[in-house]
Amino acid sequence: MIHSISVHAVQFLTATAVAVFLLCSGTQAQDKEQGADFKALFNGKDLSGWKVSENPESVVVEDGTIITHGERAHAFYVGDDGKASFTNFHLKAKVKTAKGANSGIYFHTEFQEAGWPSKGYECQVNNTQQDPKKTGGLYGVQDNFEAPVKDDVWFDYDIIVEGKHVIVKINGKTISDYTEPDDVERAESMSGRLVGSGTFALQAHDPGSKVWFKDIMVKTLP
Repeated sequence: MIHSISVHAVQFLTATAVAVFLLCSGTQAQDKEQGADFKALFNGKDLSGWKVSENPESVVVEDGTIITHGERAHAFYVGDDGKASFTNFHLKAKVKTAKGANSGIYFHTEFQEAGWPSKGYECQVNNTQQDPKKTGGLYGVQDNFEAPVKDDVWFDYDIIVEGKHVIVKINGKTISDYTEPDDVERAESMSGRLVGSGTFALQAHDPGSKVWFKDIMVKTLP
């Protein structure tokens, strides 16, 4: 009887250990998938680490989201020291557009007091606004002309840059896959649209455009 109890006890402990191991492994994998390796750029409370150009009232924080809505403005991520800069990275964010909204996420850019950012690339955010260039395209470089998502629904926005290779994904689907040529030529109005280094910016395009951003995070790549 004692021997029988011992066997059952060992079996129970073994099964329990296996279950705990699988649970921990699953939790770790889930944490990694949800961004445990990423650094949050937005604290969900205020614009600490961000600097807004031109019309600061066009960028506000409500209910844990950054909302861009109003006259033209750009919220640049400057970090705690005001010097944030990234070269190779994976940026993740959740985005939602109102009907007729136009916006964008810039990378490799830098703060400027007014105007459309002259440095870096703009990843388009536009599902139903009249501009034919839609969400997920690299504006003016590799445009996308079919909206991959609908308004009023949160969607995942991923931007991955390694060297001169840029990938933009919407809800896990690749929309843009672009490698900047070594001898690339740009029109004078887009002379700064080059891969290099810099920070990120969220765009308030016009008073008719309202866009929500949250869960903004980045992982630096080698």
